[in-house]
Amino acid sequence: MASSSSSGLFSPEPHLLTQAMKDGECRSWAELPSELTSSILSRLSSIDILENAQKVCTSWHRVCKDTAMWRKIDMRNFGDLVLNLEMMCRHAVDRTQGGLVEIDIWHFGTDSLLSFIADRSSNLRSLRLAMCSPITTDGLTEAIAKLPLLEELEVSYCSFSGESLKLVGQSLPNLKTLKLNLIGLLRPRYESDIDALAIAETMHGLRFLQLFGNILTNDLVTTRCSEKIKVLRLPYDSTDDYPYAGKYYDIDSSDEDSPWPLMAANDYYHSFAGYSDHSDDDY
Repeated sequence: MASSSSSGLFSPEPHLLTQAMKDGECRSWAELPSELTSSILSRLSSIDILENAQKVCTSWHRVCKDTAMWRKIDMRNFGDLVLNLEMMCRHAVDRTQGGLVEIDIWHFGTDSLLSFIADRSSNLRSLRLAMCSPITTDGLTEAIAKLPLLEELEVSYCSFSGESLKLVGQSLPNLKTLKLNLIGLLRPRYESDIDALAIAETMHGLRFLQLFGNILTNDLVTTRCSEKIKVLRLPYDSTDDYPYAGKYYDIDSSDEDSPWPLMAANDYYHSFAGYSDHSDDDY
């Protein structure tokens, strides 16, 4: 039976591990070569790096300051962290020194933060936002207009559709992946194809389109949007590989788990970016 010791979250390159550990060369984590430490720490989320890893020792802190560590920023969380996530995200973006390529933000964010990111990240290729209710449609479209190289855009459980979607398509000629996910309704009270028309008219380079929970009509999506799209995920397709809670709600249900009629759909997934006692110097 093969050993699993070399697989999993902390699986640095074998040649680095062999070179570093031979003859007892390294006696503690702090003594690992910087390239090996970087390989290990890159498996962590940006929140874990800023809040924990960089505080372990001087050598780890030095590695965590390296701009190469920040080409991708992962600020995903479950909305239960009592931390100033926006301030942490700004520090992470500053560390990229303009080299940011990919960023994920869950459960927090503002128009001001998006503008901050866009102004410092002209090479950004992937922007994924989920459950970021404070971000407005205007704030998002203004930020995206500054990111012409963007190839992947996800806006899940955020306010974004219609005419603004058309503006986004016109601003992003290289867009290949679009994910517009909403709360799924078993019996939506109305259907609208505004989003589908905006996508079909302006996003001619799309190859991947995901529309979970959207109120589009499947017929129009498949006829107008799927000509060049290689992967098309329609509003009622399987959510087995979906990273969020892929559940449909009955808008007329009295089920206590249903977000209606207690709250509006766009308020169901909310932002929670609490505050800690950290100062700017902590990051």
